[in-house]
Amino acid sequence: MNFVLLTIACVTAFIIAVATTPIVRVIAIKFNIVDCPDERKIHTMEKPYLGGVAIFISVMITYLIFWPNHQYQIAIISGAFVMLLTGLLDDKYSLKPVVKLAGQGLAALIIISSDLLIDKINIPFFGDIELGNLSVVVTIFWILAVSNAINLIDGLDGLAAGVASIALLSITIMAVIDGNWIVALLCTMILGANLGFLVFNFYPAKIYMGDSGSLFLGYMVAVISMLGLFKNVALFSFIIPFIVLAVPIVDTIFAIIRRMRNGESIMNADRKHFHYQLLDAGLSHKGAVILIYVFSGMFGLLAVFFSYSTVGASIISIFLVLLLIHIIAEIVGLVMGGKQPVLNFLKKFVKAKPKKSPKDLG
Repeated sequence: MNFVLLTIACVTAFIIAVATTPIVRVIAIKFNIVDCPDERKIHTMEKPYLGGVAIFISVMITYLIFWPNHQYQIAIISGAFVMLLTGLLDDKYSLKPVVKLAGQGLAALIIISSDLLIDKINIPFFGDIELGNLSVVVTIFWILAVSNAINLIDGLDGLAAGVASIALLSITIMAVIDGNWIVALLCTMILGANLGFLVFNFYPAKIYMGDSGSLFLGYMVAVISMLGLFKNVALFSFIIPFIVLAVPIVDTIFAIIRRMRNGESIMNADRKHFHYQLLDAGLSHKGAVILIYVFSGMFGLLAVFFSYSTVGASIISIFLVLLLIHIIAEIVGLVMGGKQPVLNFLKKFVKAKPKKSPKDLG
């Protein structure tokens, strides 16, 4: 396998997604599977909601064409179908949270039944720590956490698809460096399908991916990271997946903290996520999405650097990761009652000094 094959797989999935998404959009409109506007959402018109089906179809057709044969493929495909169906039913019928979680849990159990587990982590100075029976709990938690993190960040046009694409690109780079071509091929197929869908989903979106797409993407990124990142032999290897997915994971954690602090249910939706705060700060819809892309890209680069650096360089990377997370915390208002010391410092630091006029110089 080589870069040419990866490129062909990515382009194939892209073309199929570009061809499939308009068809799925027509079907969504015909069967009234649409996202209706409300006080929390940004859009003011109904938008078709089946983009996840187009992504899924594109990935599956590409998978059948290139058939990256490995021992977990039946479990991964089966779990992906369960996750897609769960999201699809939620898009149409608004499932109760416990039913939705049960569907996600079933997908995770299918993966566990194939013996694909997060069975150990590497900690510097301690080496590999075997998780034993905890591996089942950790694996279920990881799949559910990533799936719901991608789902929660799907609040602006092109946001979830773009963030997932950046994460997949980061994992692809690390997989190629490690010679893990199966993971690289899986990533490029999903990346191509994602980018093809993004043609219609970037602002102003013509179609949304819905929960069918965000849960499917989150599930696939979680499982692929188990195939690749958690098996990485680098120091701090257990941190790498969290860095790659830092934006959606941190946004989810901050949402939980915020709701618990306010005495609200952690399941309640609100309009205080990272992307909404950027809009409230004055950024345009497109500007907020692009800024989050930049954050995601920075985390992705740090993850790649982190994977192949020395202990000293890894510590510097951790500091930069924590700094970015702190900046996100300031943006969403979780620092010192809403204060923004680091952001205010950076604003003063980057603020250009006014140029002196000829009169001032003379």
